[in-house]
This record gives sequence, C-alpha cells and structure tokens, in this order.
Amino acid sequence: MLRIASVVSLLAVACASPKTAEVPVPGAPAAQPAPAVVEQGQAYSGHGLESVPPEILEKFAPKTPPPDIAKHVQQMVELYGPGAGLLTPDAKRLVFTWRVSGQQQVWRIDGAKHFPVQLTSGDDRTFVEAITADGKTLVVSRDVNGEENPGIYLMPVSGGALKAVQHVKGVQTRYHTLSRDGASLYFTSNDAAKDSYVVYRYVLATGAREALYSGPGLWSVSDVRDDGTLLLRKAVGSLPSEYWELPPGATEPKHLFGQGENVEYEAVYGRPGEILVQTPKVGEFRRLYLWKDGTLTPLSAETSHDVAGFIVDEDKKRLVYHVNEGGFTRPFVMVARGKTWQAEPTTFLPKADHVEVVSLTRGGRYGTATVDLGDRPPATLVIDFSARKTETWHEQSIPEIDTASFVASKLESFPARDGAAVPAFVRRPKQCVSSLCPVIIEFHGGPEGQYMGGFNGTAQLFVDAGFVHVAPNVRGSDGYGKTYLAADDGAKRLNIITDIEDAALWAKKTFAVGGVEPKIGIYGGSYGGYSALVGMTMFSGAYDAGVSVVGISNLVTFLNNTAPYRRVLRISEYGDPEKDHEALAKLSPSTYIDRIRAPLLILQGANDPRVPVGEAVSMYNAMQLKKLPAELMIYADEGHGASKRGNRVSMVGNSIRFFGQHLR
Repeated sequence: MLRIASVVSLLAVACASPKTAEVPVPGAPAAQPAPAVVEQGQAYSGHGLESVPPEILEKFAPKTPPPDIAKHVQQMVELYGPGAGLLTPDAKRLVFTWRVSGQQQVWRIDGAKHFPVQLTSGDDRTFVEAITADGKTLVVSRDVNGEENPGIYLMPVSGGALKAVQHVKGVQTRYHTLSRDGASLYFTSNDAAKDSYVVYRYVLATGAREALYSGPGLWSVSDVRDDGTLLLRKAVGSLPSEYWELPPGATEPKHLFGQGENVEYEAVYGRPGEILVQTPKVGEFRRLYLWKDGTLTPLSAETSHDVAGFIVDEDKKRLVYHVNEGGFTRPFVMVARGKTWQAEPTTFLPKADHVEVVSLTRGGRYGTATVDLGDRPPATLVIDFSARKTETWHEQSIPEIDTASFVASKLESFPARDGAAVPAFVRRPKQCVSSLCPVIIEFHGGPEGQYMGGFNGTAQLFVDAGFVHVAPNVRGSDGYGKTYLAADDGAKRLNIITDIEDAALWAKKTFAVGGVEPKIGIYGGSYGGYSALVGMTMFSGAYDAGVSVVGISNLVTFLNNTAPYRRVLRISEYGDPEKDHEALAKLSPSTYIDRIRAPLLILQGANDPRVPVGEAVSMYNAMQLKKLPAELMIYADEGHGASKRGNRVSMVGNSIRFFGQHLR
C-alpha cells in the first residue's frame, strides 16, 4: 500500500492544423499479434515485441553513450540501496530485493551487516513477495524482459531451485497474500480474459489450484481471514475501487463499500469485525479509518496532508501509517489495546527525508524500514518496537563516488498563469549559483505520481553534468489533496496542461544570470514522457531540447493499443477514445507536430505493454516526414523503462549526451 518501423505516425494528424486536426480511431488490436504497418503515413496496431519487425529493432538499436559519460553513469547506477525486504518470523533473517548484480534479484542476510547471500539470478526482474508462517519458504515473482506478465514461484529460504506456481507467456499472474497458517497462497490471473482477473487459491503442500471467483472485473485479494473469507478489491478506475467479501464456498461476493461511488479506497482486515480503510472520501485528504457496520471512524488525525499508505501485522496488533508531508514521508505507529487503537511514540526512529516502515512480523514486534537521508541511497533498518530501538542491517554501496558533491533537493514553487502555486523540487549545482547553466525540467509519470524529496540518482547525474534539475508536481499530481489530484481528469486536462509551459517560463527567469536566460530541456518517462512531447509540440519554443522515455504521442492510438487491463484504468483518467475523441486529439502531441522546432530524443522499450512501441515510432516518423531533428532508440529486451544495468546506463547516458549536445 505504500507508495517506474511497423508503427508510424498518422500523416493526416501530423500535418494538420491544431484547430482542425482529426485523429482517426483505429480498430481493435488484431487477435493475432503481427507487424501491422510497414510504410509511413499509416496507423499501427498492437503492442509488445510481436508488433515490431526485426529490421526496425536493428535500425533503432540503442547507441553506446560517450565513454566519459557512460563511466560516470555506471558509477551512479552502482549506488544500489537494497530493498527493505521481509524478516523471517523469528526476526533472524532478512530476505530482500537488490539490483547490485545488474538486475533486481532476491537476496538473504542472516543478521545485521552479515555478508548477503544471493538466492536468485539471471536477466529477469525477480522480487520477494512473502515468507510462509514457518519461515521456510519464499514466494517470489519474476517478469521476463519487462513484459509485465509475471509468474509466481516458491523456493526455500535456505536457497535452491524455483518451483512454479504459475507462469504463462502473455498472462499476468500476480501474488496477493498467504493464509495465516501459510498453507494456501492466493493470486489472480488474466488467463481467462485479458481484461479481467480470476481469483485463485493454491495449496502449497499439494500444488492443487482452485478458481474461487471468475466474475468479470479487475479483481485482487486484499486480505484473508482465518476462516478463509477473502476481502476482494475491484479496481474501477485508475484510483477508484470497490470492496467485496467472499466467504468460503460462496459463488458470488458480497458488496461492502465503494460500489457506484467512484471513490479511492485501500483496505485490509483489522481486528474482528473491523476493516482498516484509507480513503479521501470524507475530506480533502486521505485519512485512515475503521470501517464497521457501514460506518467510517477516523483513526489518523485530520491534517492538510495525505496518509500515503499503511501496513498492519498479521495478528492485527500493530499498524503503521505514513503521512506525505509535501513530498517527505513520516511514519506514525498505533497498537491495539482493548477495543481501541492507541498511538505509540516514534521518537526513537531516525529523522530523515523519508522513513518508511515496509513490513511487520506477526505480532508486530519487529519491522523493516528504509531511511532516506537525501544525500545517499536509502539504508535498511530492522526495528524492535518493544525495545524501541533500531539496527542498521545494510550499508549503502557507494563505489568511487564522493557523496560530498551531492546536492540535496530544495522545495520551491512557481506560479501558473492562473495564479495557482505549483510545487517543484530544485537541485542547483554549486557552480550554477553565479554562472549561467542549462536547466533540465523533469516531469514525473502517473499522471497521478508525485516527485518526492530525498535521494535521486538520475537527478544527481544531471547535476554532476552541470545542469540545474527541476522536478515540478504539476496539477494532477498526487500528495496535495483530491482536488489537486483530479484537476487533470478527462477534458479538464486542457485547462491545466499549460503548467508544462509555465514551468519553462519560470525557469528562464529564475535561473537567468546577468539578464541572460538559460537554455531549457524537458525530460520525463511514461506520463512524464508524454509531458516532454507536449512541451516540445504544443508549447514549441518553451523548450530547447527534449527527451521522452516511453511517452505517449497520441492519446487515441495509445488507448486503443495499450494492454486491455490498462485500457480500462486509463480511460477513467484520460477519457474515452470515442466519446472524448475531440478532447483527446487536442491533448495529443502528434496533433501539434507542425509546431515542433527543437531536437528530440525518444527512448522506448519494445516489450512495453503500457505505452506501445508504436507511440515512439509514430512520433519519430512524423518528425522525419517534416525533416525535423530526432533520434529514436528501441530496447528489444525492456518494457516500460529500463531495468537491466546496461540499458539503464544507455538510457540515462544518452539523455545526458543529447542534452549536452543541444543545450550548451
């Protein structure tokens, strides 16, 4: 709950006037994935590696960054902070995910600062999900080449081979929870329909699998009671959800709350008769509540900050919730005493930009936490809540880098044209205080994301390269209340998309030296990549160069070709490609391709199920038709971004190289 050329542009859109552009709506993706288009001026269909011919992958294979840039980026991506992970029930072993080998893999450490043992290996992302009640078995998930079709496996805590629970090509199998006795595992899978999830139970001892519920919808299992009753969550939008209960033997779940409300909820079971619920339903900000007999009773205090998430131990004795205070994270602890939940002191916990308690052992005595001081990768602590003490189990890896050169972020704000204040985290190199330096403005993904304070390796790389780094939380960002978050929903995005241009206008004035304005670059991934394309097209002239990583170039083609499960969620955020066609066309960077003048670098994973590779090739080919400066790199073994070490070095290194070439 706590808080990442068979396809070408539509020629008619690329060359049309923004006032009259019509964006054709393609038909549904082909049932048999295949390269659909090989000539410029035609639409694309589908997503993933199957939608791209081999010759296109070869043509747009990634380039190696210059050696001096690549070396420094390599050093920075080696600053690996391991995940906080999970403690075994006896709190003597910690199992966690770490990318020190070049890819996320599962590791174990048998005591504070002991030498870590690598448990999984290979080129595919692997994560620890759970430890069984006897402390002997791990549940891990693995995804291949960023396809986001993970499988679930079991393995001994002591190490050994993986045993597949389910991993099917092209199918999402997602772990959710274990029964309290560790005998059964609950997961969901879209193996019956691509846009719907079946709820399964898997018996660890026998390998028996049973479908418990297969009704249509985006279902997940939030929690399970001792008697086998499931608390089910049904996603009905990018954030809104409904909650249902499925007793043992029942064929249909019983509705609890959320149906027809279009409200965001996150919930798990509390003590008998209780459900712990995080929601912004009652006020402007998310709070933590007890739900009982249809009534919400507040647990967390009413403040002008969101409760960003919460966890509770399996015995429902201790819970920790986290408050997002303007992009910084603060934990609060409560314990069950009698019929009430009572606050516990947290003064023994360290002070930092972010302190996040990630897991709790049964009974709630021990927990794991990450501590981010802002000037280095996060450290992992083990907390003994009873003794009120913490112990560092991991030391950060900082090879060949002097962290004294790191620049901490400073929270500032800039005025939007309608007077609204937009928060922004700024990192300014020391040499740029009195000297003119180019500025990189990085937009976050989501769009419901939020740029947070704390350590950020990519931002520091831009600072090291002599750029001022600015990370705004434009309207539509999370963390500032539900009105701010909903400001860009559907057609309302047209009213606030100007925040992207206003950020550049502010930066030119703020970071000018001697009356000379700096050059401005725009950068971002996913929705941030879309924002970069908007800044380069709709607001041409505001930015002098742009880098878009897995960004959307046309909202209509994106919605028609993204993975089916994603389409359901994204339509609630952006609008329907048919009903809201006009607004989506006005908001699509491809509509304004005739305005673009500045150079653009496009980086894309071929396996991306969220933003189809067609969006990248479409934008590149549209620029080629107009003889505009553009580069495209497609990573055949990545999905929505880069996870492998070499590809991460390539993506960030080429971004620094590109901005250095065009902003100096």
